[in-house]
Amino acid sequence: MSVPDLKNVSIESYRNREEVIKQVASQIEKDFVQFGLEVKFSGDIHSAYEELFSKLNNHISYLLDRDYHRLILLLYQIDVSEKQIVKTELSFPDVPKSEVLTELIILRELKKVIIRNYYKENPGKI
Repeated sequence: MSVPDLKNVSIESYRNREEVIKQVASQIEKDFVQFGLEVKFSGDIHSAYEELFSKLNNHISYLLDRDYHRLILLLYQIDVSEKQIVKTELSFPDVPKSEVLTELIILRELKKVIIRNYYKENPGKI
């Protein structure tokens, strides 16, 4: 088994994997609460992406408008780089910035979960 190709990870392939979805939601909740932002996942696996996207987008929109510094700190904590943001914005110029950031956050949190699970299952690979 090789390390997952994280450059080409598609959220679509993980949307219905219940355990991964729960782990991603938990990671999001943990990262956001550090910045005083509550994200409570209902546990509904079938609409998890839409639910999380909506909740995160509300927070991101608020931070963009009212607390940019906290947004920058949140993005740093989650490990979403400025380079990724600029590249994605250029690729999707008609998508609102809050939605671009929300998508990048969800993707990054998914990658964290995939990496963590990979190394749990393959402890000698570190």
